[in-house]
Amino acid sequence: MNKNIVCIGAGYIGGPTMAVIAKMNPDRKVIVVDINKSRIAAWNSKNYALPIFEPGLVDVVKEVRGKNLFFSTDIKKAVQDCDIIFVGVNTPTKMFGKGAGRASDLQYWEATARNVAKWANGDKIVVEKSTLPVRTAAAMSAILNTHEKYHFEVLSNPEFLAEGTAIKDLLTPDRVLIGGAKTPSGDAAVDELVKVYCGKGGKWVPRERVLTTNVWSAELTKLAANAFLAQRVSSINAIAGLCEATGADVDEVARVIGADRRIGPKFLKAGPGFGGSCFKKDVLNLVYLCETFGLHTAAEYWMGVIKMNDHQQERIVSRLFRAMFNTLANKKIAMFGFAFKADTGDTRETPAGTVARLLNDEHVCLSITDPKAIPNAKKDLEDLLCTPTPPTYTSDPYVAAKDADAILLMTDWSEYPALDWTKLYKSMRKPALVFDTRNCLDADKLRKIGFTVLNIGK
Repeated sequence: MNKNIVCIGAGYIGGPTMAVIAKMNPDRKVIVVDINKSRIAAWNSKNYALPIFEPGLVDVVKEVRGKNLFFSTDIKKAVQDCDIIFVGVNTPTKMFGKGAGRASDLQYWEATARNVAKWANGDKIVVEKSTLPVRTAAAMSAILNTHEKYHFEVLSNPEFLAEGTAIKDLLTPDRVLIGGAKTPSGDAAVDELVKVYCGKGGKWVPRERVLTTNVWSAELTKLAANAFLAQRVSSINAIAGLCEATGADVDEVARVIGADRRIGPKFLKAGPGFGGSCFKKDVLNLVYLCETFGLHTAAEYWMGVIKMNDHQQERIVSRLFRAMFNTLANKKIAMFGFAFKADTGDTRETPAGTVARLLNDEHVCLSITDPKAIPNAKKDLEDLLCTPTPPTYTSDPYVAAKDADAILLMTDWSEYPALDWTKLYKSMRKPALVFDTRNCLDADKLRKIGFTVLNIGK
């Protein structure tokens, strides 16, 4: 078996993961392939204008690109040159037919599996990197092992990256999970992937952090882990509404809850709700799986996590409505931040997108600003251009706030607390309101300047 690795899919999973694998395995050739020519061109750009923004990613790519990390659109050649094939293609929520709105759309995944079988020139280890429903590996194995000459071993190796800290997560992961068949060939394939994550000379992930399970446990763990994290976000946001009604402070409540060692402080930050490519998709996938196996009460439970998240965004608009004299029509609101979280340009399932649409329904004159996400925001809201009050966009928060009635902070970029809020106040219509949905600004300071201030859970 050769040491070469290919990843099919050059997106948020494939690009960063393979860059770090190449860095920590300098004796391996690592190839990232994709059918999207412009995306591959961006990965190969001379000025490192990479297709995704992730802190630290450019430095890693600069270190290994052209040495042992390569980006290409020649998927067939890469499959034939490599014996370990990661599959990181998109598996969005299915929006048609059976399971619409909940199940994963596996058409791209199946097409990839069939191409691998068609192009293979020897035995291969195929690694599921995309988030997939439980027992998908069995389907992939069935497709691949129709081959008359070669054997394919299918492993599950779900990613647990958090955007904004992906490179740090990859370099020092809490754990790496590898699921394989409990057979001699399955165990051998798992051992090969363990060697990748231990790195050259065993200097990357400590062996005790590389956890191995059967394939089904690995596939389900990814969905379950994201569901548990999403549930914590929805839980603290449910408490936030009660805090607002009773005069409690959600940050104080969360601090005390998090001091309990059985609970811990992570993901107890009230806000506009969760976003990104994984949480909603994976929870909905879990709902669909529960329904498929007749576990309807469990399905209802996990669906409640989604409903609470959607309600949080509706609640933001309702509070703005009440605070701005029960009418938002033709008022200007500056939305500070559109990415689903700071330190990324990713806008998939961003709470800001839902809020923007709800505000557009109220005929708000919305001005959107974000340090990294403006191009994606324009694409996401392109259909609003034909509405009576289409959004406008600017990278300058001072321009966004000029003559605005309110500032709605949706993403906790570090730049925002450091702005000259006195200057912002002077440029706005009065009374000027700030709704800090991330609770990252100094509310007392803003009130002294003259702002009316709203917070989540306060």
